[in-house]
Amino acid sequence: MTKIRYADVEALLTKDGSIIRELMHPAVHGNANQSFAEAIVAAGRGTQLHKHVRSEEIYHVSAGEGRMMLGPETFAIRPGDTICIPPGTPHRVENTGESELRILCCCSPPYSDDDTELLG
Repeated sequence: MTKIRYADVEALLTKDGSIIRELMHPAVHGNANQSFAEAIVAAGRGTQLHKHVRSEEIYHVSAGEGRMMLGPETFAIRPGDTICIPPGTPHRVENTGESELRILCCCSPPYSDDDTELLG
């Protein structure tokens, strides 16, 4: 069993422009088939439109408010919402609130910058 303390995880800027904390990733923690992270998008900011060639992502909004573009759809997101992002689907999030937008992200196969293609 691997236990990770949030305070011990360094925040990193990702290719799409969000701040990520990799809470569990095979390259660091030894788990096998997925990664689990927290993404933070500052008020008034958004991520770049992108897609992942191989990874399926599941987002769970834990705090804040925003809008998500997922393929041809755009919709509001708020705490408690969970969204599945199939591989190859263009997506981005925008923080429309006054506080941080926080999203828990699970990726399978695990997140990799090499699997992230910026689209705009």
